[in-house]
Amino acid sequence: MTMSIPQVNAFYIGALIALYERAIGFYGSLVNNNAYDQPGVKAGKKAASKLLELQKQVRAQLSHKGKIAEQIAGSVDGDPEQVFHLSHLASNDARINVGTGDEPADNRFSLRHSK
Repeated sequence: MTMSIPQVNAFYIGALIALYERAIGFYGSLVNNNAYDQPGVKAGKKAASKLLELQKQVRAQLSHKGKIAEQIAGSVDGDPEQVFHLSHLASNDARINVGTGDEPADNRFSLRHSK
């Protein structure tokens, strides 16, 4: 299917959005599903809150010496696997370093030394 609009402006883009919004609502009614009811959103927010709190605790446990995920998890009463998966912190914060060990479980998380 190809759809064309005479101009790319707020009116025509808004019309496309409204069209798709109504199409989703109509399809939901055909398959007996409320397309606008999002029961997973609240659960997702709760899970994200817990993960953000863990992230904050992990950050507080980091030092220049470094620790493996299992040590950090023990310090924050958390799950070592969840702590390990927070290694993306290093991608988002230049102060955090991940030293690669022989096995992923041996990776050391530390704070970079200031220059």
